[in-house]
Amino acid sequence: MARSVSHLTKLITEFNEQGIDFVSIQEPLLDTTTSYGKFIFTMFSGIAELERDIIIERTLAGQESARQRGVKFGGKSGLSKEAKKKAILAETYYRDETKSLSIIEIM
Repeated sequence: MARSVSHLTKLITEFNEQGIDFVSIQEPLLDTTTSYGKFIFTMFSGIAELERDIIIERTLAGQESARQRGVKFGGKSGLSKEAKKKAILAETYYRDETKSLSIIEIM
């Protein structure tokens, strides 16, 4: 629903201004119609934000560790050998005025 406590607080405030309350069906403590429920909701959103931030930190640390070990990320740059062959053949057909463009499109 939100990526940070401040974003969630803003959403809940906007909902409350429109007369909309959040009441969890499974968790009776999550009920923004009560002060305690608003507090619990904010605490849970804070824990969720913390968890998200920790996941990001660990992911970045893992990527940096992999880079230091020489791991390359992403796909290979440039065309494959097969794609290069097709490109050369397409250019050859294109320059040969006796060939139609439909031959190139089939490639």
